[in-house]
Amino acid sequence: MKLAGKAWKFGADIDTDAIIPARYLNTSDPVELAKHCMEDADPEFALRVSPGDVIVAGRNFGCGSSREHAPMAIKAAGVSCVIAASFARIFYRNSFNMGLPILESQKAAIDIATGDRLELDLSTGTIVNTSRHTTYQAQPVPQFMQELLASGGLIPHVMKRLRD
Repeated sequence: MKLAGKAWKFGADIDTDAIIPARYLNTSDPVELAKHCMEDADPEFALRVSPGDVIVAGRNFGCGSSREHAPMAIKAAGVSCVIAASFARIFYRNSFNMGLPILESQKAAIDIATGDRLELDLSTGTIVNTSRHTTYQAQPVPQFMQELLASGGLIPHVMKRLRD
């Protein structure tokens, strides 16, 4: 699976409350959640992000509560992938369950800046920063996880398998 988009850079320890503040958890509507994505980290993010863009962050992205709303809000905002130095364990799994691709690369997380244009290949883990002519290597997304992503997440994947 190949993706491309503009980078949005965030720091380390971006918790789920920064991704989607608790005051908006009275809904599970992805469209409504998208309006408030990253609001406490960057109040303009949801207004300026474009479909296909990529969030890049430091270590421990998605720490905090185990809310599924966080990857749901990111995906609904149009973000195609999150690249981070590391992810909180529950956020990592919730992302794939919600159909949000993520890649772990410490070097990419350090070097990439907001506005850089990126091309990603999930099957190889390759991250190309076309703005800086630099290539990074992340862990490739395992085949099973690619199938989850292609289906749109765990529930759609299971439903498809049941139909087949």
